[in-house]
Amino acid sequence: MATSKEEKLGYEQARDELAKVVASLEGGQSTLEQSLALWERGEELAKICQDWLDGAKAKLDKAKPAVE
Repeated sequence: MATSKEEKLGYEQARDELAKVVASLEGGQSTLEQSLALWERGEELAKICQDWLDGAKAKLDKAKPAVE
């Protein structure tokens, strides 16, 4: 479940932080513990981004006229 801070993250904020997490992981300079924490944070951020995208798609689908 998302914390109040995560609920307030906008799509762009979550995406930008996720990009930093990926860059850190790709850098290979983190300890195992740091890498695991980064991975977990990345998973949380990816979910936040996906939730935003799913919500936007649902709004677009609702706004489109039904195709018959």
